[in-house]
Amino acid sequence: MFVGIVRIELHLPASRSLKDKRSVVRSLKDRIHQRVAAAVAEVDHQDLWQRAALGVAVVSGERRHVGEMLQSVRRLVEATHGAELLDWQEQTQ
Repeated sequence: MFVGIVRIELHLPASRSLKDKRSVVRSLKDRIHQRVAAAVAEVDHQDLWQRAALGVAVVSGERRHVGEMLQSVRRLVEATHGAELLDWQEQTQ
């Protein structure tokens, strides 16, 4: 069994309230979960309007598949309107 985890730091420049932030973050979390079958949680910066940190975990029987899943997550994050990727910290075990 192979596990991949990533911590994603985002900047949400257009967000003017926690409601704006939640809209972008919830949409991104839902897309990641549905398209990649990954576990996703907001892990930091819950009280800041323009920052978000997400934790994502994937599991597979093949190391290569874990890498592919995490790259799919990265593409979804980079394509998200209203969010800029600041940092990507990835680990595979």
